[in-house]
Amino acid sequence: MTSKRNGVLVALSGGVDSAVCVRLLQEQGFEVQAAVIEFSPAHKGAVEAAAQAAGQLGIPLHILRCHALFEQAVITPFAEDYLHGRTPNPCILCNPLVKFQLLAGEAERLGLRYMATGHYARVERCGERFAIRRAASLSRDQSYMLYRLTQPQLGKLLLPLAEMEKDAVRAKAAALSLSCAGAPDSQEICFIEDGDYPRYLEEHYGAGSSGSFVAPNGERCGRHRGIIHYTVGQRKGLGVALGRPVCIRRIDPESGDIFLGEYGDLLFSGVTLQDCVWQPFETLNAPIRCEAKIRSQAKLAACQATPLPDGRVRVDFLEPQRAPAPGQSCVLYEGDRVLGGGFILSPQEDE
Repeated sequence: MTSKRNGVLVALSGGVDSAVCVRLLQEQGFEVQAAVIEFSPAHKGAVEAAAQAAGQLGIPLHILRCHALFEQAVITPFAEDYLHGRTPNPCILCNPLVKFQLLAGEAERLGLRYMATGHYARVERCGERFAIRRAASLSRDQSYMLYRLTQPQLGKLLLPLAEMEKDAVRAKAAALSLSCAGAPDSQEICFIEDGDYPRYLEEHYGAGSSGSFVAPNGERCGRHRGIIHYTVGQRKGLGVALGRPVCIRRIDPESGDIFLGEYGDLLFSGVTLQDCVWQPFETLNAPIRCEAKIRSQAKLAACQATPLPDGRVRVDFLEPQRAPAPGQSCVLYEGDRVLGGGFILSPQEDE
């Protein structure tokens, strides 16, 4: 029988990271079980791959299906964001609302003390609270994706890959003769198998607003395919010939117009965040100097974060940042520790 003290439930996807996560925990003396989550019909292949990995690792596998919850908490907000000219990141919503919620619930049902995933990040205790820290491998770091995890979720979470590089993970999988050793990394939009999200949105939610491209001088320069096809900062695939490079500066979901700008027009000195969450403290009560990431692959940018009376947060960058996109998350760091963050509003809403 599994000991509650040493029992851990690993989110097993069938990929190399989660499989090596299992073996590392076994080597550390944990009694490991696994769970694979079938978020949508597109995840049936992941369930099969997880079953194969669990068989090779010699651990029991629990299959959790949550199609309705995933559609409500992740897919519908994803579609609504694109239909309103925003750029969502579905994993940011899925992690606290679906993935880690289900994993924690199943661990509790099974009497297991911990849950674990193959994310590249670290968990740190901060007094009575917990916070995520950046991974040793900064090129693989996924702390940005975990900033909205709740305190109960963080308190149960183990992240065995925190100190590892991806090459070492693949090498360990190969040494164990795991079939997933050479498996490609998972795709960003896991519920859209071919990655063609505009087609998916048109088929399930409609085409959304259509309008004109508006040049930097205010002149209209042709119709576009619909706002769901575009994101702030995009410069490729616009089909606009102005004789100089331009990018998308702003999307107006009401009129359907997309406003273009030159590089300098896409640099903003600050953003305002909404729906903010915090990790090492409950709320932000005073301005702080810290660093910010305005997208998952962005570099950290020095900034000051100031709480606003309505619960939002104003972030002022020491150096202007390029194309902060409404709907994306801005995550705040102190050193390598996540402080918290929120969803970006349009930079034009800075006060």
